[in-house]
Amino acid sequence: MPRGKTTGKATGKPARQLVFSEAIRQQKHPSVEDSPPLPRANMADDTQGATMDRVLQEISAVSHKLEGIDNAMVALRAEMRSMCLDIAGFQSQMSGLDQRVTMVETQVASWTDRDIELSHLRGKLTDLEDRSHRNNVRLLGFPEGVEGADIFSYLRDTLPKLTDITFDPPLEFQRTHRLGPKRQDGNGRPRPIIVCMLRHLQSRQLLRTARTQWSFRSGNLEIRISADFSKETADRRKAFLSFRTQLCRLDVKFGLFEPARMWITKNGESRNFYDPEGLRTFLEGLQDQTQSMETTRSQRTQTLISRLIRHPGNSLPKRILPLREAAFQRKDIRPQFDITLYPGAATCLQASYRHSEE
Repeated sequence: MPRGKTTGKATGKPARQLVFSEAIRQQKHPSVEDSPPLPRANMADDTQGATMDRVLQEISAVSHKLEGIDNAMVALRAEMRSMCLDIAGFQSQMSGLDQRVTMVETQVASWTDRDIELSHLRGKLTDLEDRSHRNNVRLLGFPEGVEGADIFSYLRDTLPKLTDITFDPPLEFQRTHRLGPKRQDGNGRPRPIIVCMLRHLQSRQLLRTARTQWSFRSGNLEIRISADFSKETADRRKAFLSFRTQLCRLDVKFGLFEPARMWITKNGESRNFYDPEGLRTFLEGLQDQTQSMETTRSQRTQTLISRLIRHPGNSLPKRILPLREAAFQRKDIRPQFDITLYPGAATCLQASYRHSEE
């Protein structure tokens, strides 16, 4: 048997079997391209598509929001730029104001120094004016026209008789005149006479005599003699003298010395005041201290009166009203009690009720 035929017969049968097997396999397992899509895969695709749509919508919304934020940022940048310009302007203005304030402070400091210097110069001027008035004497109470035509002769004859002083050498005046314009009606208070004496010792002698007497009388005339001061010094003396009532009420010794110095003594301590405001401050503090002490003493007195009134025996209740009246009148109530029966009355201080108007 030839080899070629045998080979052909042997290989033909397996080939037909392979074709048949392939056809059966294709029937059992069709290809993906020919078979219809599975339902589950279609649902996954729909879900994925819906998700993608939502994502795109959200991305679009975020994009719109970002665009709004970008617009707001642009407006904010513009406002910030405007604010920066305003701040720069404010800084320049503050710098200018700082320079002006520095200049004003420098000027105020210089003015303060000038005020101190002016005050010092004013004090020196007042002192010089007072010194220029040292020979002057002020006469109060001479009626208008009583001096006649020659006032020098009238005063040269009248003053030694009025003051009972023998002047050696006789009085001599540099000048003399009445203070202020002449009054049209003679019913008003007469104008004072200012006398500038030639000799300073005679003016001092006349003023020393005037200090010992409040006034001098010549017939129906009451004449007062005082020193002549500048207006500033006279105002200070007047302000000091306005505290006399308060000083007496507080039991303070005082004296007014020339030109304008108030000397006071309280509890052995002496002080000098050249400014009325300083004296006012001192008296306010002293008055507060005195009122506190008087209140304490009054409370102690009232407490002791109450204890004595409640004490048994004696006919003390009949004298309750006089005791209280004496306490309100700031009288000493110790004599009202018998010390042998009421030894505590010896320590009772004088009642010290002070009313608000005092």
